[in-house]
Amino acid sequence: MTHLSQYFPISDPTLIFFVVMCIVLFAPIVMGKLRIPHIIGMVLAGVAVGHYGFDVLERDMSFEIFGKIGLYYIMFLAGLEMDMEGVKKNKGRFLVFGLLTFFVPLVLTFFGAIHLLGYSASASFLLGTIMASNTLIAYPIIGRYGLQRNSSVTLSVGSSMISLFLALVTIAAIAGAFGHQNGWLFWVLFVVKIVAFCAGSIFFIPRLVRWFLRRYSDAVMQFIFIMSILCLSALLSESIGLEGIFGAFFSGLILNRYIPHVSPLMNRIEFIGNAIFIPYFLIGVGMLINVRTLFAGGNVIWVVLLIVFFGTFGKAVAAYLSSLLFRLPLSSGNMMFGLTSAHAAGAIAMVMVGMRLEVSPGHYLVTDDMLNGVVMMILFTCIISTFMTEKASKQIILHEKTHLKANYDERTDDEKLFLCVKYPDIAPQLLELAIMMRNPQLNRGLVALNVVYDDVSADYNREQGLQLLEKLQRQAAASEVKLQTQVRLASNIANGIKHAFREFDASEIIMGMHVHTEVSPKFWGEFIQSLYNGLNRQIVLTRFVHPLNTLRRIQVAVPSRAEFEPGFHRWLERLARMAGNLECRIQFHGRRESLALISEYIQNRHPSVRAEYTYMAHWNELPRLAENIAEDHMFVVITARKGTVSYKTALERLPNELTQHFSGRNLMILFPDQYGDSKDNSMTFAEAQHQEETSIYQAISRWLHRR
Repeated sequence: MTHLSQYFPISDPTLIFFVVMCIVLFAPIVMGKLRIPHIIGMVLAGVAVGHYGFDVLERDMSFEIFGKIGLYYIMFLAGLEMDMEGVKKNKGRFLVFGLLTFFVPLVLTFFGAIHLLGYSASASFLLGTIMASNTLIAYPIIGRYGLQRNSSVTLSVGSSMISLFLALVTIAAIAGAFGHQNGWLFWVLFVVKIVAFCAGSIFFIPRLVRWFLRRYSDAVMQFIFIMSILCLSALLSESIGLEGIFGAFFSGLILNRYIPHVSPLMNRIEFIGNAIFIPYFLIGVGMLINVRTLFAGGNVIWVVLLIVFFGTFGKAVAAYLSSLLFRLPLSSGNMMFGLTSAHAAGAIAMVMVGMRLEVSPGHYLVTDDMLNGVVMMILFTCIISTFMTEKASKQIILHEKTHLKANYDERTDDEKLFLCVKYPDIAPQLLELAIMMRNPQLNRGLVALNVVYDDVSADYNREQGLQLLEKLQRQAAASEVKLQTQVRLASNIANGIKHAFREFDASEIIMGMHVHTEVSPKFWGEFIQSLYNGLNRQIVLTRFVHPLNTLRRIQVAVPSRAEFEPGFHRWLERLARMAGNLECRIQFHGRRESLALISEYIQNRHPSVRAEYTYMAHWNELPRLAENIAEDHMFVVITARKGTVSYKTALERLPNELTQHFSGRNLMILFPDQYGDSKDNSMTFAEAQHQEETSIYQAISRWLHRR
């Protein structure tokens, strides 16, 4: 019988990829049975199949490429999912925690290495710098629990970048000192390159992204474009003397507001990363670890214990001391310690720098014992980090659920968004808007309706409607949102929409504005006016000129006494969610009484939303607002039905004013909820369902004026 060892390590690319996919598939299953975080399973599997384990796989170029991209991916996602408004509000906290998590482990490891390991000052300083940095290896756990925007997570990610940047600069200084490049010219050039990289990225990337997203909506092209930006930023970061992970994180920060975390693009980015690149990185890290060195005798065990102790203890001191200073709960301290305590490939890259620095002929700064100790330290810190992060995530989730149950009862929220779709060029944007406005905590699906006239072309139009709704279902699935669909035949479009609205027990309607003037020259079209007069629920009419994720500001015109309308909080909640998901500013224009209540609501319910409030004395000032509406703004008009509290005669001029002053701009017209049942059930001769856009008196007045 042929010995099996001759078939290992596996060299066939297809078989290598098959083994990796099996590890990615079964490691979470096995670790879940053992109640161990999945990430540890990936690392341990890498140890088992690597050269220092059973030598099943060779760490070939695929692990180098996919593993490096996986590390970039972790840092990129960390930047992409950060709460930027929280960062701005807590700059001081970021700086304090970042400096603590860098200097405390550095000092402890430095003195421990000198006095207990007998290393030189240079070698001890290098080791301290390695332990002062960290890799967010446990960050995928955060994504699984949906805690990307938790304050302790944001603090941990931001401080990790500060400590990483300081570590990279320190390593560059050490390398420069040994290479006799520590003159003032070296540092001037180094600073100039960093400033040029950051300034160039901030200037060029947003403009390039806006240009691309406005012209190309194909999902594959958008994903490839984002990946290209990621790799280019990492490459440029390496070219100026910093590691590529800094560039990856920095590009994630810049792209943060252009990729909403509820968008299909974000879902694709996370899916590809979690399915392929990040597992490859974790398995590749495990393949670098040689467990046998622990049993080879010598000084390795002692080196590993001291490095792990001083580095981990320093990170713990920094995390828990910061949580005390910031008055955060223990679970936040656990999270901060868990995320900042792991080291991975970045530590190996730094120690490799030391292996090239010659202290004396034939002697290098990093010895074999230090190299083995650092590699083993990676395994232990990864285990500590994943266990602590998993524990902290569960604690925070339990606390949030308890708090939400005490303050919010989802049974009282009737939210169920209803989309009316007809045109293929508008429907995807309507669905994206609905996803931005929905409450993800309720996890309720959406409803999409396509109504066609019951005439000779009904069969053809129905088939077109089915194809459109199928496309929307795929788009919703990409965002992990359930979507119910229906194509409905009707002899009256407005009645068909109203009947379906009641059948689905929906809470509000989102639909596109009438833009096809060749069908009807009226501003509202043929049936929208009948719809908002026949329904007392919220109706949102939109017109998109540019993609939602390229908006920089939402400007809202609020009529006086809008706060007395029954639907006041509903539309305010939807717009606040939209602004929060897009991470753009929202500016309210209205009376002081209305703005005061809006400000109080935003601060209490959506404190991270960047809201501004501008006094508007009279509704006649509406045309003047057009001067400040840029092409990447959205103008929102809160209007009212006739006979309601906030209705005013000036609203009758709204169609003409919007046509004259706001053409070519992103526009939203919003009819709030009203009390009472649908007017379908209470139509009388005293109050007709349909009202013309212009009255007979206005028509006579214009006729006389022309005469």
